[in-house]
Amino acid sequence: MAKGFGETSVSLKKNSKSSSLLPALDCEQVEKKLFEHFEDLTDPRGKQGVLHPFMSIVMIALLATIGGAKGWEDIEIYGVSHEPWLSSVLHLPCGIPKADTYRRLFEKISPTAMEQSFNSWLSSVVKDLGGQVIPIDGKTVRGSYDRNGEQRALHLVSAWASKNRLFLGQVRVQQKSNEITAIPALLELLDISGCIITIDAMGTQTEIAHRIQAQGAEYVLALKKNHPTLHLEVKQWFETAQGSSFEGIKYSHDVRVESGHHRREKRKVTAVALNQMGGLYKQAQWSGLQTIVRVIRTRHLWNKTTQEVMFYLSSLPPNAQPLGKAIRQHWSIENQLHWVLDVTFGEDACRIRTGNAPENIALLKRWSINLLNQETSFKRSTRQKARRAAWTRAICSKFSLLRFPYNLTCLMPKFSCAYPDSKVE
Repeated sequence: MAKGFGETSVSLKKNSKSSSLLPALDCEQVEKKLFEHFEDLTDPRGKQGVLHPFMSIVMIALLATIGGAKGWEDIEIYGVSHEPWLSSVLHLPCGIPKADTYRRLFEKISPTAMEQSFNSWLSSVVKDLGGQVIPIDGKTVRGSYDRNGEQRALHLVSAWASKNRLFLGQVRVQQKSNEITAIPALLELLDISGCIITIDAMGTQTEIAHRIQAQGAEYVLALKKNHPTLHLEVKQWFETAQGSSFEGIKYSHDVRVESGHHRREKRKVTAVALNQMGGLYKQAQWSGLQTIVRVIRTRHLWNKTTQEVMFYLSSLPPNAQPLGKAIRQHWSIENQLHWVLDVTFGEDACRIRTGNAPENIALLKRWSINLLNQETSFKRSTRQKARRAAWTRAICSKFSLLRFPYNLTCLMPKFSCAYPDSKVE
């Protein structure tokens, strides 16, 4: 993938005699490459009164979102601040669109078509997920509710590639439904063959386990009290086995201790093969079920100590170490996706709530996280990467010939070019 931060350099020395020249951008080449990913995205506007090209509006919105834009006015300000550069790579016959132009357009764009465009880009970046852990979890966009319109907040179920740190796709939970119906729809969109799917208790359903197995993947599903009979039976079995020190029972055990953020956590993982438990409640309904896992988490904080016991159903063999690792990696979707969306991109505070706009903007934000995570030459946090993407060309008016920003290059993995280096006299 093309990199931008590592290649960008601006000479601040006076009396510099020369600067290296790289091939200049060609607007037609840029648009051609972009349309390869957005070929299924159609303009929902009518023909009358259209001033701004459809693709230019979409691209400015995406670039502004990468830079941390949180609303329509932010997108407009980004465009105005970067107008000289944007005019060189996008067709802008009437200048930068106004905030209402973005709002009206994204209210009408089909979220399905936007998802197809994202998948086109994703397939150019990732050819094979390589059997990694893929957590699936839901998140509510809290600011998207509309009290007057009696509209609930948008709830999305997302998939996350824990190793590559990539958002893989999302499905909207319908108004009178829940994640149980959205998760199968999301799985249909993904090629998960050979991967390990981890889901919290809401997705611990026999139909979901069967679908995961049918698609050639394995699963680790949290078992909680939404399955009261099975949960109680597993809990009592482990308590009895623990009381006899697992005498005569084959099991696998692993202990991990981690410290950080003023806390110390100790995790004890015990994995037992299903045939060692003497039969569980309706166990035949769980496709491919091989192992029951118990995890005891003891957390030592500065002022207290807490302990939590969790149980999991898995189609993997009873090996505690890889199972414990997969369970631990499930939290990457919370720490590296949902937390970043709220803290860096302000998703919960965003009040975009009409038409298809909430779902489309949510996808742009997740797409932006992917692009920022793929930039590895600038060793900073996601927030600092976003700020650099937003501010690089607006730091000083003298820097009007800065190199091609990394963010648009990342959209076109096979197409890399740059502006000449600038110098300040």
